[in-house]
Amino acid sequence: MLSDAERYKDEDEKQRQRIQSRNSLESYIFSCKQAVEDSPAGRLTDSDKATVRDKCTSEMSWLDANTLAEKDEFDDRLKECQRVCGPIMAKMHGAGSGDAGAGKGAQGGRAGGPTVEEVD
Repeated sequence: MLSDAERYKDEDEKQRQRIQSRNSLESYIFSCKQAVEDSPAGRLTDSDKATVRDKCTSEMSWLDANTLAEKDEFDDRLKECQRVCGPIMAKMHGAGSGDAGAGKGAQGGRAGGPTVEEVD
């Protein structure tokens, strides 16, 4: 029994990695789709929303049709999805909203909050 376990160890590891890659792709698709649906008005253009929705829909269709694909295929599809959706997600998540607050903390070295010494 122990020899069987060792014999199938590599195969089990490959299967685990394949499933992890599939789950990563599926998770990215769902998070992009959900982010676009919940985006505040005016953050994204209708064209950007349509691009993300279309890409997510096509990737989910591929995922459903290719449940037994290899790890490399899932990884390639994830990279392609990130290439298309990534810039739109970056724009939506504040490519301009966080800059003002970040500059304040970097200039003076203090953001105005309590320091470690004050908290202790």
